[in-house]
Amino acid sequence: MENREPLPPFLLAFPGPLRDALVAAVLRGEKVSTTGLLAEYEAEREELPPVGQRSALIDSAGSEIAVVELTEVRVLPLGEVDLQHALDEGEGHTSVAAWRAAHERFWHSEEMREALGEPEFTVHDGTPVVAERFRVVERG
Repeated sequence: MENREPLPPFLLAFPGPLRDALVAAVLRGEKVSTTGLLAEYEAEREELPPVGQRSALIDSAGSEIAVVELTEVRVLPLGEVDLQHALDEGEGHTSVAAWRAAHERFWHSEEMREALGEPEFTVHDGTPVVAERFRVVERG
């Protein structure tokens, strides 16, 4: 991963135990999808990443661990996330309900609400989410 232009960061969760667990799941090949809030992109005034974009998977220490390539990017209402997407997130959830409960805990966390600049932020079935699929194309 040397001698090339810097890649945009691929950040999963916030630095700490959750990010470390998600990065490990990516490296094991268990995590091939992720879900973010469209509101995150809006708060950061970022465009959605295009299919084919390569990004640097970053661990909690800020190190580049691998390069991932997006294979699918879709925006859909939270209530339409399906079981396959939830399973492909590689976090051990066996139902959409369990997947959603874990994501709601994260999205309703003080850290996320602060990042969004909305202290009372909550999600519902109609909340737009960004469902991404990716593959590892290079390891550090």
